[in-house]
Amino acid sequence: MAAKGATVFWEPMTYYNSQSWHKADGYSNGNMFNCTWRANNATFTNDGKLRLALTSPSHNKFDCAEYRTNFNTGYGLYEVSMKPAKGVGTVSSFFTYTGPTDGTPWDEIDIEFLGKDTTKVQFNYYTNGVGGNEKIIDLGFDASQSYHTYAFDWQPDSITWYVDGVAKHKATRNIPKTPGKIMMNLWNGTGVDDWLGPYNGANPLYAYYDWVKYTSN
Repeated sequence: MAAKGATVFWEPMTYYNSQSWHKADGYSNGNMFNCTWRANNATFTNDGKLRLALTSPSHNKFDCAEYRTNFNTGYGLYEVSMKPAKGVGTVSSFFTYTGPTDGTPWDEIDIEFLGKDTTKVQFNYYTNGVGGNEKIIDLGFDASQSYHTYAFDWQPDSITWYVDGVAKHKATRNIPKTPGKIMMNLWNGTGVDDWLGPYNGANPLYAYYDWVKYTSN
């Protein structure tokens, strides 16, 4: 239940709502990202889902997808119904982010699925660029096979992550404080085989998102 006076943003992923969302296009995050964001790789299915694609237009070149809000949000409850891609060397995500390109500290809160084992989910966060807070949770199911609800409750003194409404992990140290954008992406890595496993070029791969909800404090 939303707190009295809370703002609720709920988006069914049925079409491209350009008033609220933006598709990354034509650039790469560099370093570990072995692909270029393409707006055409963020599309909507006939049954009303956002589909992020990882594709290869030519040998050893890869295109990926990122979708993010046009506005910033802060403390509150973040929820998503999604189905990540399965594929070694890839990441499907739901997170909040702000950083130097926005003129702010690098603050980030993550829900990440490593495609090498989609029976697990990784939670993480960065505060002013300081990370090292990874926590891997066994789900008891294969997340790539069906939609489930994943969430985190971001408060000034804690972050609590949930799977299908059940609390799975809580952090209380050095919590981020800078509002950021709600983001989702699918990408393939390079030079991070110890984390993601080696990407073998398999494509196309898809991550699907049914809806997103944010409830402020």
